[in-house]
Amino acid sequence: MLAYTIRRLLMLIPVLIGMSIITFAVVHAIPGDPAKTIAGEKATPQQLEEIRHSLGLDQPFYIQYFRYVGDLLQGDLGTSLITKVPIAEEIGPFLAATAELALTSLVIAVFFGVNLGILSAWRQNSWLDYGSMVLALIGVSVPVFWLGLMEQWFFAQELGWLPSNGRVDPRLDMEGITHFYILDALIIGDMELLGDVLLHLILPAVALATIPMSIIARMTRSSMLEVMRSDYIRTARAKGLSEFWVIYKHAFKNAVIPVLTVAGLQLGMLLGGAVLTETIFSWPGVGRYIYDAINQRNYPVIQSGILVLATMFVIINLIVDLLYAWIDKRIQYGKE
Repeated sequence: MLAYTIRRLLMLIPVLIGMSIITFAVVHAIPGDPAKTIAGEKATPQQLEEIRHSLGLDQPFYIQYFRYVGDLLQGDLGTSLITKVPIAEEIGPFLAATAELALTSLVIAVFFGVNLGILSAWRQNSWLDYGSMVLALIGVSVPVFWLGLMEQWFFAQELGWLPSNGRVDPRLDMEGITHFYILDALIIGDMELLGDVLLHLILPAVALATIPMSIIARMTRSSMLEVMRSDYIRTARAKGLSEFWVIYKHAFKNAVIPVLTVAGLQLGMLLGGAVLTETIFSWPGVGRYIYDAINQRNYPVIQSGILVLATMFVIINLIVDLLYAWIDKRIQYGKE
């Protein structure tokens, strides 16, 4: 397991290098001039030239790239052209907001998706099976922005049960210790604050979880149906084990690997694709942070934000691969 882990870690090096090259090249291909963003439209050509020189933009592409990688290796993600604040300091609260939303959505998606898929496989060709799969089909077909707007209209405006936007009631004193608000509320022991944070999470998390939940439900059903036709499942039933024990102890353990793959990929998608949900619910996450940077032509923020998200996606896939090897010892890539 240790050798496998080391091999997988070494494989990250070329991936991260390739990602940095692609990100750097794509951002530099975007039309626009960072010098004009800083100096404004009324800047003289001399002022623009001085700014380009100070930022190193007049250097050849490869020199700019190696300087950028050198800064990255020292933990320097650059400085925002708009706020003049180092991005490494500025991006933390946005990343925490997105991570909190994405992880909550993943928990909802996995819990309901897996159990819906198991129920559907257990009662194959019953009304429960058909109903579950129709529900999953609707879930994967409904646009996130439409579902988010409907949630706001019904649960926030009509019923008044849940807040429609933001992470917390601005009247409450929220102290950003880790910027994971659930964790922060627990650290300071404020249950009223914790309740308010959870209420603010429900609508955006459910909207974001709908598509992954539907995909996980369909994948779980297919995987479970295949496993439940196996001889060892028939043997377990013949021994008189309860149906609950047969499904969750024997069948699900062997059906979980493809589900784990989908869940890992969906978490990566949730982290990078939450911008619509964050916009609808005024959620101050990294998706909105990058979206605003694109509108402002804030190139260092775009470049570093995308690279951070891509790195998180790669790390999530690494964790999923390691979980494969931990769950199923037969999986040892590169081993005869």
